[in-house]
Amino acid sequence: MSAQLSELENLLRQLIAEHRRLLTHVEVHEAAVRRLDLRAMEDSGRQQEASRLRIVNLEQRRRVHVQQMARGMSMSGALTVRNLAAIYPNRAKELLELRTELRGLIEQVASKTNISGKVAAAVLGHLNTMVRLVSGVVERAGLYTKKGTPRVSSRIGVMDALG
Repeated sequence: MSAQLSELENLLRQLIAEHRRLLTHVEVHEAAVRRLDLRAMEDSGRQQEASRLRIVNLEQRRRVHVQQMARGMSMSGALTVRNLAAIYPNRAKELLELRTELRGLIEQVASKTNISGKVAAAVLGHLNTMVRLVSGVVERAGLYTKKGTPRVSSRIGVMDALG
């Protein structure tokens, strides 16, 4: 059973390494958004997607491996890292450290991508306003109100704004 446990630890280490890479790509993307560097945003987006696919593959392998371990031990229900640490006390410290490190990285990635999503939504909102202003000015005669501001058209969708 220690060979299976070693394989699980190896999969967890690979997941940690891939999440570190993903976090780096997310940080590069965040910096590119700040600079409005479209090429860097596109490149880091592709790298993030490739990293996410590798994570999905590793996670599927981990789940299958844990299911096989549970069947080998004739356990019903979910076999967690905490359960494995209790079953293998000599490997408990390493297993729990790997779990904690992986969870921390996942939380960092989730936090950074949440922030990036909010920034992207704000930028898109600004672009939408600009397109409405421009389309309002170009759309018709009698372009300005008595206060000197242009009349704007109703809100347009993202697909209309981007063509």
